[in-house]
Amino acid sequence: MVNSFIAHPSPGRSRVFALHKDPHDRLEAVTTLGGDDVRLTEGLVGVLNTYLADRDDVALQAVLDGLPKAVQMATRRYLKDECPPEMGAFTSFGPIEIVREAVYFSRIDDELEDYLEGAYAIGLGIRMSNERGCDGDVGWVVQLRNDEVLVPASAEPRSWELPTGVDPLNTWTSKEPHPGLRLVQAVLDVAGSSSAEGRWVRVHTLLHSHRDVDYEGSGTSEFVVDVFDAPIPQEPED
Repeated sequence: MVNSFIAHPSPGRSRVFALHKDPHDRLEAVTTLGGDDVRLTEGLVGVLNTYLADRDDVALQAVLDGLPKAVQMATRRYLKDECPPEMGAFTSFGPIEIVREAVYFSRIDDELEDYLEGAYAIGLGIRMSNERGCDGDVGWVVQLRNDEVLVPASAEPRSWELPTGVDPLNTWTSKEPHPGLRLVQAVLDVAGSSSAEGRWVRVHTLLHSHRDVDYEGSGTSEFVVDVFDAPIPQEPED
């Protein structure tokens, strides 16, 4: 995944690179600006980094129109081949960073509830999924991210892309009533009930904006629980 775009200026030209972190940092050349176009480097890098978050093709093209055709073609080709959109990977402030890659819980209990409540209280993004171990027991894997992804008001409440080839049986969000239960308790109740039926369950959080246009700003933090029409996946081998 491309985390950001950067430039390396030198006398008479400026080279634009894409920075990958997967998991080791590496650079890939995108295009080169020369002559009088060097002064446009900052604008190109800026719009490319914004494009990672909002995929605003109109804003991108407005900057590309002021650059030579060769630069336009190279940039477009790189974005098409190497930079597909990835749901939940960026906010307007930059890429989402993983704080804790994977923490394993053997069951739904007070320890897991406290862990999720603590992460949620300080605004971390949460992704959680059930999996079956080699001994047949079912546990839960939790990944923590440094921020929640903001989605527009009318958009589907989702910041974790659905897996390929698997249909959701139903989706529950924390906007639905959950009388008598605290928020995280309700989430774990829905997730645990579906898991007990042998179904694959994924949980994630997002920030749902109150607006569709210029939606950066206020919103409501929500949990989403996806129950899939699929058995609980086996834990990956080391």
